[in-house]
Amino acid sequence: MKIALIAPAWHDPLWESEKEKSIFPPLNLITLAALTPPKHELTILDESLTDLDFDAKYDLVGISAMTALAPRAYEIADGFRKNGARVVLGGMHPSALPEEAGAHADAVVIGEAEGSWQRLLADLEDGKLQPIYRQHERPSLEHMVHPRRDLLLRDRYLVPETVQTTRGCPFACSFCTVSQFFGKSFRFRPVEEVIHEVAGLEGEVIAFIDDNIVGHPGYARRLFTELARLPKKIKWFSQGSLNIARDEELLQLAAASGCIGLFIGFESLSPGNLKAVGKAVNRVEEYREAIKKIHEHGIAIEGAFVFGLDEDDESVFERTVKFAQENRLEAAQFGILTPFPGTPLREAMEREGRITCNDWSEYTISKVVFEPKNMSAKTLQEGFNWAWQEFYSLGSISRRLGLAKKHAAILWALNLNIRKRFNHFLERLRSGSFTVPRPSLAK
Repeated sequence: MKIALIAPAWHDPLWESEKEKSIFPPLNLITLAALTPPKHELTILDESLTDLDFDAKYDLVGISAMTALAPRAYEIADGFRKNGARVVLGGMHPSALPEEAGAHADAVVIGEAEGSWQRLLADLEDGKLQPIYRQHERPSLEHMVHPRRDLLLRDRYLVPETVQTTRGCPFACSFCTVSQFFGKSFRFRPVEEVIHEVAGLEGEVIAFIDDNIVGHPGYARRLFTELARLPKKIKWFSQGSLNIARDEELLQLAAASGCIGLFIGFESLSPGNLKAVGKAVNRVEEYREAIKKIHEHGIAIEGAFVFGLDEDDESVFERTVKFAQENRLEAAQFGILTPFPGTPLREAMEREGRITCNDWSEYTISKVVFEPKNMSAKTLQEGFNWAWQEFYSLGSISRRLGLAKKHAAILWALNLNIRKRFNHFLERLRSGSFTVPRPSLAK
């Protein structure tokens, strides 16, 4: 069969890529490609880099989508089905709302694809394609296939080397889709298999796309120890929880193994907010000392903060930005609380009648789609806009980074790129070519 695997493009100006370059390749699709029997002809289409040709003839089109990308995924699916292709939808959003996705596809894969994808291909060849495919047990990560990186336009990605070592998260934050999709316990790849894959990569800068690479300290210690022993010295970054700062040995091993940066979810400066969303592992009183310890090991921090939690009022924006600046975070991502389908947060907000928009394309964490408790939706949107603008002002970047920080050139380039993207976001917003949702769209 002739198969196309497609990653829809972002159309929110804060997150979209320039056509010339994207940051990461679609690891999910090249992993799916590696699960596909070699007799099939495969094409990877990353819409952020290439235009789609709906007249191209494929026997099967597979599309993976997060919630904000679901409307575009459905448009793509409808376009290819119109021209005779069979279409399968998968990923976080179709897994949460399979009936909705099923209206645009011949089949929906719920959850992780290992096992389901192979059965789907066999059924399609036998003329017995089923509308729903799902695994009753979460797949083991032992003997995982190596992704088909040969199918990528490698030079079009800033960080082409992406690797996954674990799946699942026990924190189960109420607003997060990860534990709903991958489960509430950690699963691990054997360390030796990860090392074998890393050793075979072309580049020396690697993104481990785990949701929490230090979530299980024992596994992380073994992994970092072996990474440090590689003949080829690498630099890597990933997502991790703040409790890495409580383990000096783990911090030392991370730095020795080549860690140059961690994306860390601080989420809030309010203990009450953290408790309410299930992130009690974060201790606000430890934030400053933890940041200091991580910085002392030469590891940069991109902090993630959520605006619009129930204890937040209009003072939250200035307090949060000031905290991030005073602690010289190398980067920050500010997000608006978003009730994604399938999460406990959405269930609670639906019960309370607080959802004001059900257009999934607005679920980009940069727009208000619910009614906040202690401020207006307008104040939340404007505060979010101000936070990005202030944190990525030239004065703020200069004070946080200076010239003496490790990897200063890379960090300046990152900050200036983010500044450029956010200014584009504001320009589109002010011009009216890009809008924020209004409560009148609700229900």
